[in-house]
Amino acid sequence: MEIFYDQNNNLVKLSFVKNEWNEEARHVLVICQYKDQWLLTKHKERGLEFPGGKRETGETTIQTAQREVMEETGGIIKSLQWIAAYQVFGEVPFLKDVFFARISQLSSKEDYLETDGPVLITGNIIKKRWKDSFSFIMQDEVIQFCISYIENELLSKKKG
Repeated sequence: MEIFYDQNNNLVKLSFVKNEWNEEARHVLVICQYKDQWLLTKHKERGLEFPGGKRETGETTIQTAQREVMEETGGIIKSLQWIAAYQVFGEVPFLKDVFFARISQLSSKEDYLETDGPVLITGNIIKKRWKDSFSFIMQDEVIQFCISYIENELLSKKKG
């Protein structure tokens, strides 16, 4: 388990062990790749970030991940894998599931809801995430730990 404080000085606990906590996540973060590029969305207020959002009544977090990726990027998920969950102990504590998605295609949409649609990024997303155009969410250590996990545990196995 990784334990750290976020930019707002909230305690964060990140685990790569399924069912670490005895509660269901109410939010999701979906780290996406499309044709060896990182697929992000441009949130109208926060800037560039991976898709994600709140679980709706009756949805599983898998269904939430699929819906959020489609709503915010037009992405159709080819494969989806749970990789982590994290708790933020802030003013309003929450638990969020993190998924890694491979996208098979991007569909053009008239409306991407609270976002301006998909943005593809090549190269080292860990270094690029500090630019002003990126959301504060991208600068969180959760992103660094999860990208490292994806690169070391999932993508290296794909190539090997």
